[in-house]
Amino acid sequence: MIDTHTHLYLPEFAQDIDAVIERAQAVGVHEFYLPAIDSTTTKAMYALAERFPKHMRLMMGLHPTSVQENFQAELDHVYKELSRRSFCAVGEIGIDLYWQRDTLAWQQEAFAQQIKWAQEFNLPIVIHCRESFDEIFDVLDAVKGPMPKGIFHCFTGTLEQANHIIGLGLSLGIGGVATFKNGKIDQFLAQIPMKHIVLETDSPYLAPVPFRGKRNESSYLYHIAQRVAGIYDCPLTEVDQVTTANAHALFTS
Repeated sequence: MIDTHTHLYLPEFAQDIDAVIERAQAVGVHEFYLPAIDSTTTKAMYALAERFPKHMRLMMGLHPTSVQENFQAELDHVYKELSRRSFCAVGEIGIDLYWQRDTLAWQQEAFAQQIKWAQEFNLPIVIHCRESFDEIFDVLDAVKGPMPKGIFHCFTGTLEQANHIIGLGLSLGIGGVATFKNGKIDQFLAQIPMKHIVLETDSPYLAPVPFRGKRNESSYLYHIAQRVAGIYDCPLTEVDQVTTANAHALFTS
């Protein structure tokens, strides 16, 4: 299995990262895709990738909650890094109106600019969306030129929104929310062909049931995959095979 979204380089894992990786591998998770946050976490992300080069895949981007008054300098950092080394995606990028609404114009500008860089470097995008579906669709629907492939990370929307995303050629990132009683996406996910989804944890956040409220980690992808298998009424092995193939096609082609 592939964890397409995990922040294993954050301080929450500083004391036991080797054990975290071992537990993930023990349940069949062997690839870890690391989304960037901002310039303050770049060094730690690179260090983790250097420590586990066969298993870590790096993204570069500016997280929307890090879009503040200095966002132009942060964007300069993103472009510099994209220009000097290889990445699997531009991410995570997007719009977050849960934490801060007064930076919307800056977030929109940063999001649109990073999509252009994804086009320039021929990379997929990984999108963060929180209370901002309409605003994100406004940016995506205005994209000129080929839409990059990508993932709507931690999808929590409606069936209508899911179909809009799929219509743009993007995939749905399914994580711990699928295991929540109030997560809602379990009510319609089976109506979406599995070829449009990938699995993620968003560690250390959004731990699935039965670990909800605790630190999330990539080994818990197994519980997310189990829930997805239940929703689709199919074997766990099928979820593993299909979502792994989906992720490889998205990130490597």
